[in-house]
Amino acid sequence: MKILVFNAYYEPEMIASRYLTTNLYEAMANYGWQVDLYVPYPTRGINEDVKKEYRNRKLEYKCGGKLTIHRLWLPNETKNIWQRTLRYLIMNCVFIVKALFLQADLLFVQSTPPTLGATAAIIKKIKGIPFVYALHDVFPDSLISAGITVRNSLMWKFGRLVENFTYKNADKVIAISHDISGNIVKKGVSLDKVVVIPNWVESDKVIPVARKDNLLFKQLKLDENAFYIVYAGNLGHAQNIEVILKVASLLNDNSEIQFLIFGSGNQEKAYKDEAKRMQLKNLRFYPIQPYEMVKYVYSTGNVGIVTCKKGTGCGALPSKTWSIMSCGRPVVANFDENTELEHLIKAENIGKFTSVDDCEAMKTAIIEYWLDQDSCKTAGDNARRYIEKNLTREVCVKRYIDTIADISERA
Repeated sequence: MKILVFNAYYEPEMIASRYLTTNLYEAMANYGWQVDLYVPYPTRGINEDVKKEYRNRKLEYKCGGKLTIHRLWLPNETKNIWQRTLRYLIMNCVFIVKALFLQADLLFVQSTPPTLGATAAIIKKIKGIPFVYALHDVFPDSLISAGITVRNSLMWKFGRLVENFTYKNADKVIAISHDISGNIVKKGVSLDKVVVIPNWVESDKVIPVARKDNLLFKQLKLDENAFYIVYAGNLGHAQNIEVILKVASLLNDNSEIQFLIFGSGNQEKAYKDEAKRMQLKNLRFYPIQPYEMVKYVYSTGNVGIVTCKKGTGCGALPSKTWSIMSCGRPVVANFDENTELEHLIKAENIGKFTSVDDCEAMKTAIIEYWLDQDSCKTAGDNARRYIEKNLTREVCVKRYIDTIADISERA
C-alpha cells in the first residue's frame, strides 16, 4: 500500500512531541507500506546553518527507502499570527496541487494546522482515495482556549464550517483522548468513525533519573535536599500559569518547597513580571529544554504539575502528563472536573487532582506529598507502571497500523 502524508512540520524542527510523527511514519514504512511524506523545508526552532543545509535537500530516504521525505519551499515561518495563517494557506494550496499529480491508496494527515484536515477532504473529493485524520486538538475550540477568538464570532463560525467539512469527509478520525472523542461526537460525528488512540511516550528514553545522576542539579545549582515542583511546557493563555504563581505565593515562606518552571510562550514576560511583583523567593524560570533533556527536567521534580484555564481542559489531555509519569513522578493537576485526566489520576493513584483555580486545594496536595514522601514515591511508581503497560510506542503505534490497515482493506 502507498500512503500519501502531508505534514506542516517534521524533524529537525523544534516542535512539541516531534518524536510522535517520526515514530509513526517510520512504523508505517517498517510495516511494509510505501510512505511519501510532503513537508515544507524546516524553519521552526533551528538556526540558519541547519536551514541552509536542508534547502539543498529535495529528497530524503529512510527505512530502506520505504519512507520518502519530499521537502517543499515555503516562506519562513514567523510569530505573527496573520503571516503564519497566510503561510498555512499557501501550504494547503501547494499540497492540493501536488496531490493532483500523485498516486496513492490512502491519505493521512494530522490536525496541525487545523485547515490541513479540510485540505485532505478536498483532495479526497478530487482523487477518490480514503482519508484518515489524526485529531490532536479540536478546532475552533483551540482558538477559544488560546484567547484568539470567542464563541459565535465570525472566526469561530468559519472554524466550525472547516471542522464539519473535515469530519464529514474523513473515513476515520483518530482522537488522542476520550474527551476529544466525546467532543466531536456531540457535534454530530458518528461514533463508528472515531477511534481513540492516545499519544505515547518513548518510555525507553524518558526515564526516571536519580538526583545524583541528574545533570540539571549541577547546571542550575539546585539544592538536592529541597522538594521540587516542576512545570514544563508552553507559557500561554490556556495553561493558566497564574495558578502556579498563586500557589507558590501561598508557600513562599516554606524554603524547602521550590517551584521550577521550564518554558516559553506569548505570556512568558507577563508571568515573569508577575512573579517578580509577588516577590516569590521559591519560584524560578528556565528556558524550555530540548527533547533529550526531558528525562532530566521531570526527574528534577518530586512532582510534576499540569494546569489549564477553566473550560479548556475538555479539549485534550496534555501530553506532558505522559512525560511526567514516564519519569516516575506523580501528577498534581489543577484542571477541569469530569475529564479524562481526573479519572486517570483517581483511578490509578498516580497523583492528586484539584479543580481549576482552587489554589488552596493545590497547596494542600503539595504539602501532603512533602510531608509524606513515601506516598509521593508510590504514586510516581504507579505512574511509571501505567506508562509501561499502556502508553509505550509499540502499543500505541500498533493501534495506528491496525486502524489504517482496516481502512485500506475496506476501501
